[in-house]
Amino acid sequence: MRHRLEYLLVRVIAASVSVLPMPAARAVGAGLGRLVYYVDASHRRIALENLAAAFPGRPVAERGALARAMFAHFGSLLLELLKFGGYSPEQMLAAVDIEGEERVRLAQQQGKGILFFTGHFGYWEIQAIVHAARGYPTSVLARPLDNPYLHRWLERIRTRTGGSVIYRQGAVRRMLRELASNHGIAVLIDQHLHSDAIYVDFFQRPAATTSALAALALRTGAAVIPVFALPLPGGRYRLIYEHPVEPPPADDPDPIRSFTQRCTDVLEMYVRRHPEQWLWMHRRWREIDEESVLQK
Repeated sequence: MRHRLEYLLVRVIAASVSVLPMPAARAVGAGLGRLVYYVDASHRRIALENLAAAFPGRPVAERGALARAMFAHFGSLLLELLKFGGYSPEQMLAAVDIEGEERVRLAQQQGKGILFFTGHFGYWEIQAIVHAARGYPTSVLARPLDNPYLHRWLERIRTRTGGSVIYRQGAVRRMLRELASNHGIAVLIDQHLHSDAIYVDFFQRPAATTSALAALALRTGAAVIPVFALPLPGGRYRLIYEHPVEPPPADDPDPIRSFTQRCTDVLEMYVRRHPEQWLWMHRRWREIDEESVLQK
């Protein structure tokens, strides 16, 4: 019953947002996000603790403003995704400016597939939808939602422009097939993992990070391209394909860790530029947090 009610609520919100212009949807979402900042004490506390650790030199008031802006951003992200998911492919493409697409075309010419990566930053879902609408065969690596009704609904949005979704259970074989077919795979690299993870520095703190991206790149020779989606005025977006991340030298004693660190450094660079657009309410440094609690 709870799953049905959650799904019904989201569909009602989606229907309401559909009649708004995108700038209005962004503004309403930001307002809802700011409201959540004040009522969700648990996630507000996590965000403020993470911001204090990442930016110890910034005043407390500035970190508080960043946390509020982050909640506002994710409120906007939710409503804009609901609105964007109802666009036609032509409307989607008309709403974006694209930077660095020639890097994708050059990587495709190598014939080894492409590994795209980003984090819970900016408008990553919209980037994946538009990327497929541009005609690039790409799969998104994802975890199923706990709510089966919302899961099916989100999957329809993710795949309506021709993309597909790979779920983590038994994913490696399919990912290898996709790369061998010169297709793309999109991966988020900023989630805490309990298995198949290695520790690399993120904001000068060790964070459990997926090793799959680097392992696949080193095994297949696929290009690794960072991607980011940023908001523009008027309800538009700028989609960025960065320079491919170069693999470590052949004599590197720990190439998977080194490659993963290089990718994480690119993500950190963008988060430092636009800190209000990253998911600070996520317990990214979980072992550090648990250790500090035990010490107290």
